Amino acid sequence: MTPRDTRRTTLTSAASMRVLAHPTRLRLLGLLRELGPQTAAQLGDIVDEAPGTISYHLGKLASIALIEPAEAQSSDQREHWWQATTALTSWEPADLLDDPDQLAASASLQKSIAQAYAARYTAYIDATPTLPREWVGAAASGDRSLRLTVEELTAMRAELEALVDRWVETGAGHDPAGSDGAEPVVLVYQAYRRP
Repeated sequence: MTPRDTRRTTLTSAASMRVLAHPTRLRLLGLLRELGPQTAAQLGDIVDEAPGTISYHLGKLASIALIEPAEAQSSDQREHWWQATTALTSWEPADLLDDPDQLAASASLQKSIAQAYAARYTAYIDATPTLPREWVGAAASGDRSLRLTVEELTAMRAELEALVDRWVETGAGHDPAGSDGAEPVVLVYQAYRRP
């Protein structure tokens, strides 16, 4: 794996993709990115797993440089704090098409991510009756079937990434402890050639 920039870690080995493909590790990495530095005990409370199990998974994530030790957030010297190393993780499936091992690892990781997205959206649907009406009304979900060339799909991908980056910057301007009405929002988009 090679860091592309300070915002993104790019996975390049089958081994690193297999490490991240575990559903608990995907969730832990997401929580560290969302919540900032945490201990195994804190993360264990959120995902309902024993701290020892969480520590094992955190060690695996650290072994591929997706997380690292963080500065202690309390005076308890027994606590071991962790933080994500970058805001994003990526890999390029097209670069793996000639290596069956890497391709299989990429497919496994993509399937784990798809299952995590589906579980998160299902939880949102279940929680809809408890959410404020204006938040339910502001949410978006949909799909379209387009007819595009590979060049047009590539251009759309670049435009979507630029759009998301703009809104990430907007979100970063909100104080997590503030009372400006900002709440965590999940964004998932997909665009691919229908097989």
